[in-house]
Amino acid sequence: MTTIKNLLRKNISNLHPYSSARDEFTGEAMVFLDANENPFNEPYNRYPDPLQKKLKEKVAELKNIPAENIFLGNGSDEPIDLLIRAFCEPGTDNIITIDPTYGMYQVAADISGVELRKVALTTDFQLDTDAILQATDTNTKLIFLCSPNNPTGNSLEKEAILRLLNHFKGIVILDEAYTDFAPGKSLLPDLESFSNLIILQTFSKAWGMAGIRLGMAFASTEIIEILNKIKYPYNLNVLTQQKALELLNNKETVKEWIKLLIAEREKMAEQLKEFPFVVKIYPSDANFLLIKMHDAKGIYNYLVEKGIIVRDRSSVHLCDNSLRITIGTPEENNKLTEALNELI
Repeated sequence: MTTIKNLLRKNISNLHPYSSARDEFTGEAMVFLDANENPFNEPYNRYPDPLQKKLKEKVAELKNIPAENIFLGNGSDEPIDLLIRAFCEPGTDNIITIDPTYGMYQVAADISGVELRKVALTTDFQLDTDAILQATDTNTKLIFLCSPNNPTGNSLEKEAILRLLNHFKGIVILDEAYTDFAPGKSLLPDLESFSNLIILQTFSKAWGMAGIRLGMAFASTEIIEILNKIKYPYNLNVLTQQKALELLNNKETVKEWIKLLIAEREKMAEQLKEFPFVVKIYPSDANFLLIKMHDAKGIYNYLVEKGIIVRDRSSVHLCDNSLRITIGTPEENNKLTEALNELI
């Protein structure tokens, strides 16, 4: 593999990052007169820790990953954007994504003026590693993979991901936003083995923290230092850090949520099989199901009238006439199936 330094944009390599008052002094003191803060309205008058040390210690314990290998961002979208800006020269470099997949990779690339090349998944939504490698060239810096994938719901085969890690000369970013619903399928235990692997995870899904916007990137210390170098100085506010520290004590509750949602996912899949307008229910390792139907648009509109909102994914490659349905509470799921029963 090409070294990380050689993959990095020259202007980023030469960048002198902004140094905040809280970067220059850390620790306890009697009086803080260094950051032009208002002395009133504590604790919200003080700038947050720019490197989120206490929160990273908690995440490190939770994930069994050293704190120096963790970047915390405003959702996973922040590290996605930062990685493209760090490694891809606009108008020159390109990135590879699978198709279909999470749409923010395309948006982030378009904002940065970076070419994005889509490589179709196979008909069973798995990687075509030969096609991906053939789509790369000397200007391909990043490959984005999502596993379990969105909107398909399935996990990508580990052997195929490892092949890309071993043969691609750039960086592979594995987005594991839904990995909590797929026990044992995360590549986080393999992180030390690959200097070109970045794993994204989030607290938005299984942990029920979508509203506080907290995402994670796990990578080598070299890559984490790059992300810290180019991020906004105070990218996670005080409220997010405080609430996350509080909610991360709910580990046992989250385990129960995951167990319930997986059981509800399997139950819903069995129930939906019985409806005559359902063509296929795709296997899922996430907290949602992708369902091919005879008239997805019509059923979507009908559910909207009933006050039930799902996602029509019919315009997405390989997902024609398909709805993506998130698994809710047992009561919410029952309302969905009851509404669908009225169509029979």
